[in-house]
Amino acid sequence: MELRQLGKSTLRLTTVGFGSWAIGGGDWSFGWGDQNEDDAIQAILAAVRGGINWIDTAPVYGGGISEQIVGKAISQLPVSQRPLIATKCGRVMRSDRSIEKMLKRDSILAECDASLKRLGVDCIDLYQMHWPEPDSDIEQGWSTLVELKQLGKVREIGVSNHNVQQLQRLQAIHPVCSLQPPYSLLNRNIENEILPYCLQQQIGVIAYSPLAKGLLTGKFTIERARQLSTKDHRSRDPQFQSPTLDAHLGLVDCLRNLADKHGKSLLELAVAWVLRRSEVTSAIVGARNPGQVAEILRAGQWQLPTDDAETIQQLLSGHQQALRSAAQFLGQ
Repeated sequence: MELRQLGKSTLRLTTVGFGSWAIGGGDWSFGWGDQNEDDAIQAILAAVRGGINWIDTAPVYGGGISEQIVGKAISQLPVSQRPLIATKCGRVMRSDRSIEKMLKRDSILAECDASLKRLGVDCIDLYQMHWPEPDSDIEQGWSTLVELKQLGKVREIGVSNHNVQQLQRLQAIHPVCSLQPPYSLLNRNIENEILPYCLQQQIGVIAYSPLAKGLLTGKFTIERARQLSTKDHRSRDPQFQSPTLDAHLGLVDCLRNLADKHGKSLLELAVAWVLRRSEVTSAIVGARNPGQVAEILRAGQWQLPTDDAETIQQLLSGHQQALRSAAQFLGQ
């Protein structure tokens, strides 16, 4: 799989990274339903052995469960074969399972130590502020990440879900290695301002949710959405409810025809579309069992033809009209 340098950092990432959000289980507000731990470990091992060289996780994913599973998986690999690890700070799960937004220095120092212990590593390759909340504390949080880098507990530092103005505030303190924003065929909000700024500043971009939480896999239906577990946060997500869901699935049907033309899956098409942007270093794709990994490995190895990208742009214009109609319906 192709390697791309992450901004001006020392890290070179495969174009697809293993996402571990879902393997945190369903016992928290943004869970994806129950998860079998052994399935998750085997999925990670299959991904790494198949060529993916980095894993994305966060302590808030299941209140440390995701990091623990990642740690168990990589402990089964020889040191020379272990992947790069990216994790985050700034979201603290309390004993009652509530999530606190926290960017104070003492909290981040403690969060980092806890992540190192759960992962079973001496240094985190990429440490990121998960959200810029509270906004008034982002400078304090970022300065703490700089301190952790100086201490050798983390190798590179970046952020997730920050806008251009917030990135500028942090850049004045220390260069931002990377930004991790959502980016997919169904969420293109970063194209006008954020991607050009990151290109100008040589900030690496790691796209999360390139499959729009599963909507772009081609395996989602209205019936499946209705049957989502209450432990799956998507059951409460308006994007998974009609008439918005119907508009999304209409686009998916059109995209399927384009993928079929090349003998590719919808997943491969959706990831290739994200990776077509030179600003994007890598896309995070999750797996919950080893059977899902083979398709993910293929996803980082196909370059979307230019004429297909133009066709998709036309399809997206029609999709926007369908979404406007859905919004009007909901507003009645």
